[in-house]
Amino acid sequence: MANKVIEKMQKGEKAYGIGLSYYADEIIELAGVMGLDFVNYDGQHAPITPETIDRFCRMCDGWGVTPTMRVPDQIPSNILNYIDRGIKAITVPFVNTKEELEAVVDCCYFMPRGHRSYTSKRVQRFGLLDDLKKMMDDTNDDLLVMPQIEDIKAYNNLDEILQVDGINVFAGGPNDLAQSMGYPGEPDHPDCIKVTDEGTAKIHAAGKYRNEDVMVTIDATIALRDAVNEMLKSGDGIRGY
Repeated sequence: MANKVIEKMQKGEKAYGIGLSYYADEIIELAGVMGLDFVNYDGQHAPITPETIDRFCRMCDGWGVTPTMRVPDQIPSNILNYIDRGIKAITVPFVNTKEELEAVVDCCYFMPRGHRSYTSKRVQRFGLLDDLKKMMDDTNDDLLVMPQIEDIKAYNNLDEILQVDGINVFAGGPNDLAQSMGYPGEPDHPDCIKVTDEGTAKIHAAGKYRNEDVMVTIDATIALRDAVNEMLKSGDGIRGY
């Protein structure tokens, strides 16, 4: 199954999906039934194991939605473990330098773009693919790597970071940016907004995107919280069928 986020981006359209901080088969099924493009799992701040992501990818493949996640860190073996399960788009936290991003690219892509280790049974379709070079090329083309620019160091190095080939989408992190600038808990501080806006202008000027330019996500936990708040205020629940 092709990466629907990349497909939509290439058409100039936005991909729509659901974000999870817990694992739930039914949410993945719901995304598929509703015709959404992707489901995203937060592997940095939520409980995560490779077994969970293996099941997550299988469910997403079965329901025709693209499996995406935020990986927990930049450790190559951790990233490889998750993309070898079948994750097709990763957000990588705290990428602060060109060298860090180059190292991420190197571990995520097969030659000639990188030196990704060859590979899981799922990615190679259990040995049923005859043309291994095409499989590796297709896997490269189908993976979207989104570095997270969420520290003042990253914004100070953004001109160099934007020079890394093959990276077209950049995520943010307003709360961590605020902390790095000395404004913990104040992501809307004017100084933080200014840095973010200037960084976004540089990203767009380079012909690249912010993740919100190409992806729209509703967080399942926040959606449930808002629905419960609405119920408590109105006294009306949702009809069961």
